[in-house]
Amino acid sequence: MGMNVESGIETDYSVYDYDDAQARRRRWVIIGGAVALLIVAVIAGMMIFGGEKAAPPAPPAPGVTVIVPGRTTVAASVSATGTLFAKREMPVGIAGEGGMVQRVLVEPGDWVAAGQTLAVIERSVQAQEANSLAASIRVAQADADLAQSELDRAKALVARGFISKADIDRKTATRDAATARVAVARAQYGQSRAQIGRLDIRSPAAGLVLTRAAEPGQVVGPGNGALFRVAKGGELEIRALLAEQDIARLKVGDQAEVTPIGGKRAFQGTVWQISPIIDPQSRQGTARVQMRYDPALRPGGFAAVTITSGSVSAPRLPESAVLHDEKGSYAYAVGPDSKVVRRDVKTGDVTDAGVVILSGLQGNEKIVLSAGAFLNPGDKVTPQMADPATLGR
Repeated sequence: MGMNVESGIETDYSVYDYDDAQARRRRWVIIGGAVALLIVAVIAGMMIFGGEKAAPPAPPAPGVTVIVPGRTTVAASVSATGTLFAKREMPVGIAGEGGMVQRVLVEPGDWVAAGQTLAVIERSVQAQEANSLAASIRVAQADADLAQSELDRAKALVARGFISKADIDRKTATRDAATARVAVARAQYGQSRAQIGRLDIRSPAAGLVLTRAAEPGQVVGPGNGALFRVAKGGELEIRALLAEQDIARLKVGDQAEVTPIGGKRAFQGTVWQISPIIDPQSRQGTARVQMRYDPALRPGGFAAVTITSGSVSAPRLPESAVLHDEKGSYAYAVGPDSKVVRRDVKTGDVTDAGVVILSGLQGNEKIVLSAGAFLNPGDKVTPQMADPATLGR
């Protein structure tokens, strides 16, 4: 209790302090109860309406069109490139002692017969030698005729006793020596004529003249090498380098198509020889395909060749299903878990019917028909089988 000195009135401050504390306490109790009721209401609402809010559903996997290619019997073929050559190229040069070229009778591209003269070598000296030998034959023959006549007269006189047996033997030996000299002279003349004949440069077989390296006035000899090159029969070939596994599939007689680089016309050919060895460095062998002569085929040119070697059973895919990158060719398959799987493949012929798959697929896989460029391995998709009626369009 206190007293107001100025007014003389006595005031009780403890009563007012007690009442204020009681009021504040009641307000806090009311506020706490309201908060508790609110919490209870929230918990009850969550229990009544299902607790936490459900997460939004995941978007569906994208749909892709797939095919099951199966297996088809297709012609097995091997493609390669190579250089064109004459199948049998015959180098023709000087067979004799040589001399100055007098005439050249053919040009590259001419057809020649077996034994036909390609060029003539000047032969005036050799001709004079042959004439001299021919005269020697006549001299030797005259001596032989005279010796025979003397022998015949001596034999007629033997019976009369004018000629001894020893004389007959001498005259017989003289006759025989003269006859031998005739044979020698004839042999020498024949040798000379043969040497003159070898001055003519002749084709050893019928064929096509490929090159000419002789001109009139040129002095030639055995050291000059080939003056002409002739393709025997005009036959040409392409020598194609093939991988070890490809060349193992070929056999002599397989048919082939040869297309010169830059041209569109294909020429028919036949495998006539397969290399019996494989290069240990490149792991390649050579297949030789022969063709008939055609002006569009030029030895030394480059060409592509496709060799057909029987038939194989293999899957065939539309071109849209086969993709390519720096690792090679591949296709996308859809696995049992609907996820995309990359399959590396080796391709064969490409035709209007599709691409032949030589390895990498069995044919029973679900292959993505298109849109593979927008997929990645491991992507989940919804496969949809393609309509067979639309695959040929």
